[in-house]
Amino acid sequence: MRNFLIISLILLFQCIQAQSDTLIIEKENLKWLQTNKAGLDFSEVTFVNWSAGGSNSISTLLSFISKLKYEQNNLVWKSSARMRFGLNKQENQRLRKTEDELELASSLGYRKDTLTNWYYSARFNFKTQFTNGYNYPDRNNEISGLMAPGYLFIGAGAEYGKNLEKLSFYMSPLTFKSTLVLDEDLANAGSFGVKPAIFDEGGNMIKSGERVRTEMGILVTNSYGTQVLENIFIKNQLSLYTDYINSFGNIDIDWEIVFDFKVNSYVNATLGSHIRYDNDVKTLVATEIEDEFEEKGAKVQWKQILGLGVSIDF
Repeated sequence: MRNFLIISLILLFQCIQAQSDTLIIEKENLKWLQTNKAGLDFSEVTFVNWSAGGSNSISTLLSFISKLKYEQNNLVWKSSARMRFGLNKQENQRLRKTEDELELASSLGYRKDTLTNWYYSARFNFKTQFTNGYNYPDRNNEISGLMAPGYLFIGAGAEYGKNLEKLSFYMSPLTFKSTLVLDEDLANAGSFGVKPAIFDEGGNMIKSGERVRTEMGILVTNSYGTQVLENIFIKNQLSLYTDYINSFGNIDIDWEIVFDFKVNSYVNATLGSHIRYDNDVKTLVATEIEDEFEEKGAKVQWKQILGLGVSIDF
């Protein structure tokens, strides 16, 4: 645990050393604006002769987000990269992953004049994770990994917002969604909605599982951010998607709401909630036979975040 804490402090020191001013480049009436934010949150519990009992633990979450915006006349182009990775170490247990996310996004919007708040818009979004995920304490069979899954969204539609940084409504009647499962074992098992492998009666594979699942459907998103109080900022992001062909009416939900409590220029606290529902992500329930599972329907996924740490804008 001591080595784990030392490594986390080194990462924090590197984030602080990287601090610099926001980059603004103006040339020939072109304006680029780049902002970066790195954060490191800590959570620690220690018990000494505690009569009620308990387990010593330490958790850390490293986050980084970079945004690049280009705006000229009626054209707006925004791109971002977001990375989050968290670890937890409890007494008498091995290190476990608590957070793992990589997201790349880009949107291009154009409006006919400065009087309207409607934009013709096109969007790109890609999500995956860095490392394998497990159903702890089982560490022998991964349930997810890098590009397993990977979600790709490409679409075009209309976006409304007087100030897109604070409030945005986006609707795309034509959005292409691709689910990538590049892990052979997970693809053969039919994880994340891809077609599973086909076996004969003797258990021999006749056809391997597909690595890609494609859909075409409707995407509706909402983004809202506001300063509730002087030191409290709230950010809400909601995404709703339904496929035209395979399961029209079954809505995939991705809803995240985060409260940022700013203590000072560096220290902040975070309280967040993240809800997901994907009809293609089924649950596995253990049967009476060892190492055999039965596939059940999709369930709502919920993650709650509470952290105190340091954040650096540069």
